[in-house]
Amino acid sequence: MIETTEAQWVELAAAARQACANAYSPYSGFRVGAAVRSGDGAIATGCNVENASFGLTVCAERNAVFRAIADGAREITAVALYTPTPEPAMPCGACRQVIAEFGRDAHIRSFCDGPAVAGFTLGELLPGVFTLPAK
Repeated sequence: MIETTEAQWVELAAAARQACANAYSPYSGFRVGAAVRSGDGAIATGCNVENASFGLTVCAERNAVFRAIADGAREITAVALYTPTPEPAMPCGACRQVIAEFGRDAHIRSFCDGPAVAGFTLGELLPGVFTLPAK
């Protein structure tokens, strides 16, 4: 597993905060930004994009992972999540499963406007991850 340095976490948190500014959340008003670091060190960002048909809304974390994959990444090593809230928010179950597809050993940190930072491994957030048998 590739360890993420504190300087890299600062960079990821700043990228997630910047991505949050682009969030489209007219229904919930809950803006989220995410940044992922791929195995080659590249950073991809995403924000939540809501839709009037709520089931079509896509979370920031999934947008960031999908962007990384579209850019050629096949491994996610770190995920930073930012919300402009007093306490850190956690990734939803769908985002945890998507992160698991590309970052079974990924580390996740949630940042907010308050002083708290929540840090986890994906395994702590999603024990017993769903996978298909290898072919």
